[in-house]
This record gives sequence, structure tokens and C-alpha cells, in this order.
Amino acid sequence: MIYVLTALFMMTVFLLSYSVFHRIFLSDKRLEKRIEKYLASSGTKLDRKQYDLMVYYQMTKQKVRKNMLTKEKNSKLETMLRRSGLPLKPEEYILFRWLAAGITGFLLLLVSGNILLMAVGFLMGFMLPRWYVKKKIKERIVKFNDGLPDMISTIVGSLRAGFSFQQALKTVIEEAGSPIKEEMGSVIKEMQYGASLEDSLNELKERMPSEDLDLMIQAILIQRQVGGNLATVLDKIVQTIRERTKIHRQISSLTAQGRLSGIVIGLLPIILAFVLYLIEPEYIGTLFRHPVGIALTIAGIFSGIIGFALIRKITAVEV
Repeated sequence: MIYVLTALFMMTVFLLSYSVFHRIFLSDKRLEKRIEKYLASSGTKLDRKQYDLMVYYQMTKQKVRKNMLTKEKNSKLETMLRRSGLPLKPEEYILFRWLAAGITGFLLLLVSGNILLMAVGFLMGFMLPRWYVKKKIKERIVKFNDGLPDMISTIVGSLRAGFSFQQALKTVIEEAGSPIKEEMGSVIKEMQYGASLEDSLNELKERMPSEDLDLMIQAILIQRQVGGNLATVLDKIVQTIRERTKIHRQISSLTAQGRLSGIVIGLLPIILAFVLYLIEPEYIGTLFRHPVGIALTIAGIFSGIIGFALIRKITAVEV
């Protein structure tokens, strides 16, 4: 019996000592192993250079946000970037503009060796990101307008099936594609966070400046105030939107030649001058050195801009 008690006592002392030793000396190592295992499973580790580059990038964004962005400018850029659907912040957009300007100007300087062309390349690179964002906004609005009649038809079918308007929007999210799916998802999230339907729809109109969407939103808001059958009203709006889209596409087809002529007339002098400068710089250099050549160049630029604007104005038929 004494031997059994001695063995139990020794076992108890051993377990107690092991637990104390483990808690004091081995707890950090286990924690480190668990963290390393988690980091290894979560993704690739960053080396020192990548970490320093990331820190420098974040500090640069903070400096840009502090020194170059006012509250009004930041709000305008946020609205523009949200309309484009690009996952960029205002300070990142400004950084990309300056980087594009520097890279384009440096490349033209290497190719031509001319400071004047470097300035032109700097200006072109600075304007390129803005042109790309405007292009993405236009493409996104066109894509949204193309899917808007089907979206309204889905809402009408859901309302006639007995769903509420919020449930009809959830049905749209399940069936629609981008960008309607993302925009309607934002409306649902804002309503779930406590915003009213009117505020959510007005915010949607701010993010997506579409005349057809504005027509739908106005109909919904008026119906909520005066009552009536919303499904019937939206059904009439779908028919109106489809007729407008049909007429707009017909006009776009008829004015395609005029719009293409405007683009060719506007770009032809610039491309021709650039090619002649690369082939024979002395031949066209007089336009940039002699007073008469400089005056003719300025007059040609203004004439080209006026002609391009007039052609665009003639071919831009509002529906």
C-alpha cells in the first residue's frame, strides 16, 4: 500500500511540475508555432523589402490625402470613382495620375530627346487616368441602362406575386448581373443599416446618373406618397424605357459616320505632325521656332478644337 501511495505521489508531483514548466517555458513557443502555422496557411509571407514598400506606400497616401485633397475635392473624387466601379481611393487615384504623367513624359524623352515632347507626354499621362475613369463610368452607365428594363420587369413580377419592394430588390440581386447586382446590393445594405427607402434610392441616383433610373425612382417615390398600383406604373415605365432605347440606338447608328469623321479630323493633324517630326525634325521644326509658324500652329489647334466640338454637337442628338 505504501508503494502505491508513493507512486501516486510521485506521479502527482511529476504532472504538477510538468504543467508549471510547460506554462512558464513552453507557452510562448507553442503560441509562436500556432501563429506561424496560421500565417503559413493564410498566404505568402512578406519579406523586409515588400514590407518597407507597403509602409512607404501607405505613408505616401496619407501625405497625399492631407496635402492635396480638400473635403470637397475628396467627395467629388469618391463619387466619380464609385460611379466607375474601380476599387480605388481618391489618394490612390491622384498617385496613379502623377505616376502615369512621369512615366509617359520620361518615355517620350527617351524616344525623342526633346523637352517639348516630354512636356506633352507628361500632360498626356496626367490626363490618361481621368480619361480611363470617365470611359469606365460611361461603359458602366450604358451597361446599367441596358439591364434596367429587365430589372424593372423582375420587380414588377415580384410585386404581382405578392412580394414587398425590398423582397423584390433581393430577387433582382439574385438574378441580375453586374453592375445592377452591386448597386441593388448597396441599396439593400443601406436600408438594413437604418436608411429610409427614399434616401437609399436618392443615393443610388447619385452613384448612377441615369435618366431612365431617375424616371423609375421618381415613380416609386411619388407612388409611396400618393398611393396606387406600383406594378402597373413600373410596367408603363419599362415600355417607355425600351422605346427610348430603341430610338437612341437608331440615332446612334445614323450618326456613327459623323462622329467618326470628327474623331479623324481631330486626330489627323496631331498624328501627322508627330510622324513628320520623327521622320524629319528640321522640316516641321519651323512651326515651333519661327513666329509665323507658332501663330499658325496655335490657329490650327484652335480651329481643330472648334471643328471637333461642332461635329460632336451636331451628332449628339438627345432622346
